[in-house]
Amino acid sequence: MKRWLKILGLAGAVLFLVLTVVNASWLAPEPKGAAKIIAHRGIYQQYDKTGLGRDDCTATRIEQPVHDYLENTTRSIARTAKLGATLVEVDIAPTSDGEMVVFHDWTVDCRTEASGDTRDFTLAELKALDAGYGYTADGGETFPFRGQGVGAIPSLEEAMQASGRAQLLYNFKSKNPAEADLLAAKMKTADRDTGPRGDAFYGAQAPVDRIRTHFPDAWAFSLEEGEQCSRDYLLLGWSGYVPDSCRNGTAFVPLDYQWAFWGWPNRMIARMESVGAHIVVLGPQGEGRPRGLDLPEQLGEIPASFNGYIMGDDSLAVIPALIQRFDDRTPEEFERLQAGLERRRARRGD
Repeated sequence: MKRWLKILGLAGAVLFLVLTVVNASWLAPEPKGAAKIIAHRGIYQQYDKTGLGRDDCTATRIEQPVHDYLENTTRSIARTAKLGATLVEVDIAPTSDGEMVVFHDWTVDCRTEASGDTRDFTLAELKALDAGYGYTADGGETFPFRGQGVGAIPSLEEAMQASGRAQLLYNFKSKNPAEADLLAAKMKTADRDTGPRGDAFYGAQAPVDRIRTHFPDAWAFSLEEGEQCSRDYLLLGWSGYVPDSCRNGTAFVPLDYQWAFWGWPNRMIARMESVGAHIVVLGPQGEGRPRGLDLPEQLGEIPASFNGYIMGDDSLAVIPALIQRFDDRTPEEFERLQAGLERRRARRGD
């Protein structure tokens, strides 16, 4: 019995040593390049995400405003690009007259003074609306942006022009692959770059699959694909094997689960790069948490050698904390932002 225990103990020790060496980050080559920011919705009014449903109106849940930027507007996109974002995430929707706009919601009821399905409006009709009409931080007592968003819903072409040195990450809100066809046609007319360093795409599986037929070299992924790659790597990555679901794919690494990913960061980066996969660090998981990082100190939890993508939710706070050379925030803007961050930390207990 003792002999078998010794054999099992020795086998366990050898297995532990092998797994440690195979997944040792410090033995992997140093990654080249620096981390890159994906600015979720550009610069937008942060809102309380606790108990938020898929179709709930986020404009009525905003934090006390610290700036006057509205999501998915040219002004927001341009400022985000100027701060140094690599990709600015925008939500797209077709119009009833064959155009395409950048707008998040299925209906215009939440943010504007009108009502009805967004896709039932013409471009001119959407342009006539006040995109800041419905925003309130105090349950409807005041509406700080009412009257400031007339004409602010941009056409796709306007969003492209506003993106400057940044690229766009188009989010398909619909499952209709025809929307990918329309987007592709608009992009080809505008001569947008969709190569490895160009615009990218994500969203529902059907339009993602369709956009790949138009731009096979572009970065495109569905949320399901990213989650599948991450799950499979957590299950099999210990062996050094990169799952098929990650090949030319995307892996999501939540900020608070970095420790669980085999060989993090350098060994995992090398493995993913060897199969053409992208890594996106997301914000901490949990009820009421945003998709990306919304506090500057969260960047300190990401290893300095990480060279992939970081999803940023509060771009005005997070981007300058990573890329200081483009920080053009005024002292007044910075002071208001810091006050808002303190309120957020206190509310969440961070």
